[in-house]
Amino acid sequence: MYLVVIAWLYVTVMMALAEATSSTGSILGAIITFALYGLLPLSIVVYILGTPGRRRAIHAQEMAERAQEAATRAAATATSTSLITPDASGHTPTAAEGNGIAPVRKEP
Repeated sequence: MYLVVIAWLYVTVMMALAEATSSTGSILGAIITFALYGLLPLSIVVYILGTPGRRRAIHAQEMAERAQEAATRAAATATSTSLITPDASGHTPTAAEGNGIAPVRKEP
């Protein structure tokens, strides 16, 4: 891909150079030629052709973050279960707590 970009930039530089050195050309015309025939189209093409690579990089980064989170969770679970085992006392669990908020009524 980069070989095509370098070749096209070479062609547009030569076009701009021909425009600048021509007897009817100008430096401003050479700059406009280089920008409109070289830089603008190439920036669009490179952006479009680079999209799959950016997607792969984002996906790889997300997968690495997920793996890191899973490893952190596994380490936290391993340390918490080794220190305290649930329901080790043998007592029955307590009943669920009642609703602590009183119902709202209209004043008579």
